[in-house]
Amino acid sequence: MGPGGARVNVLSDAWTYLTTSANWSGDQGMLHLLLQQLLLTATALAIALLVGLPIALWLGHLGRGGFLAINVSNIGRAIPTFALLAIFVTADFPGTGEFGPYGRAGLATLFALALFALPPLITNAYVAVLEVPAEIKQAADGMGMTGFQKFWRVELPLALPLIMSGARLALVQVWATATIAALVAGPGLGRVITDGFFRTNYGKGIAGAIVVGLVALMLELLAAGGQRLATPAGIGGSSSKRDPKGEPGMSAAPPTVAASAGAAGTQ
Repeated sequence: MGPGGARVNVLSDAWTYLTTSANWSGDQGMLHLLLQQLLLTATALAIALLVGLPIALWLGHLGRGGFLAINVSNIGRAIPTFALLAIFVTADFPGTGEFGPYGRAGLATLFALALFALPPLITNAYVAVLEVPAEIKQAADGMGMTGFQKFWRVELPLALPLIMSGARLALVQVWATATIAALVAGPGLGRVITDGFFRTNYGKGIAGAIVVGLVALMLELLAAGGQRLATPAGIGGSSSKRDPKGEPGMSAAPPTVAASAGAAGTQ
């Protein structure tokens, strides 16, 4: 049989696996593993948001710490997530112990995925607040706003689209990468993929990969919708527009936004 026929057989086997109801039921069924991976993804992203977002927003508000924020992100991108997971599972803590619904090496997997989610969150949040147009900040100062009022009523609403863009990127990346949990006997759809290829049941492995890809697409669409909803009226979601001098940066806020910010400061 030629390569083309083999590919057709693998895809046919994958379709058969996906359409067999028995493969979706039980503790090792696709549905249960999918829910496990969703829980793993959501928890890791929540940890990254709680840890990284306040620091990045604070540094962006102060206008300092850019070297720290960007270089922490670069280091995070440079270190493979699987390498982090391998280090964590071989250490005394967090190790390979069971961790509630996250299964074997659950804590190690959560730590590795949370660290993987930090770079886009930190970079986007820091740059989003830092690049709020200076004239808008000056207008808020002129209205007598305190530092917290300026951040909460002016900087954060203007920065929110770019912050959400970072969270959107982190969400999809963490979901796709969470399949590595299977390499340490953890939960998730990675079990279907690794078991399929280990047993040369390539249809099963491809079926797991297809589900991971489809859910990633759905999460991307949902996150894009959330980003649009989080964008204040009158603000384009893009932060890559150029100013009249041709320098890249955050697009200036429309007059209506500046006016509303000023009105908020008088309350």
